Amino acid sequence: MPESTVFSAPAARPLILGSTSRYRRELLERLRHPFTTASPEVDETPRPGEAPHDLALRLALAKAQAVAALHPEAIVIGSDQVADLHGEPLGKPGTHERAVVQLQRMRGQTMVFHTAVAVVCQATGFAQCELAEVGVRFRDLSDAEIERYLRAEQPYDCAGSAKSEGLGIALLDAIHSDDPTALIGLPLIRTCRMVRAAGLVLP
Repeated sequence: MPESTVFSAPAARPLILGSTSRYRRELLERLRHPFTTASPEVDETPRPGEAPHDLALRLALAKAQAVAALHPEAIVIGSDQVADLHGEPLGKPGTHERAVVQLQRMRGQTMVFHTAVAVVCQATGFAQCELAEVGVRFRDLSDAEIERYLRAEQPYDCAGSAKSEGLGIALLDAIHSDDPTALIGLPLIRTCRMVRAAGLVLP
């Protein structure tokens, strides 16, 4: 009797989040798919005259590619967010004093948060990048309101000096987005679409 041939399904590719951001890690955990994290070694300095949305796209792809180069068989997610005040990129404040200045400049203004996500698999040649734009209108905040908020939440590691998923929502008049988690740092609707296209099985 001839031996039967057993065909095994190809092993699922590992998923890696190319970021050490706890916000992005917590968002990706919502998908209930195992993943690891890796720190991308990427220079985030803007190029002269680079528009905020171009900066976000370039850095998201660069982060994914940097990690994919070390893990060629994996599906790698890279992401970057740039806060845009009338064409000027605003970074993470880092200190209380810088956060005060950022919020004073943003009060009564509408900003755009450009959140880019890239998915790369070096082994298959897969590479896609998408941008989610979120319009955020800030209330006309008083100096006292700004001070109370910053002392309470200390969002010094957040571009724009506010956490919409926390107390920072009280600073806002409106949020406009087609991908609700983009403002926190990772647009999950776009992420799901791209990792599925890369071969990952999700619900």
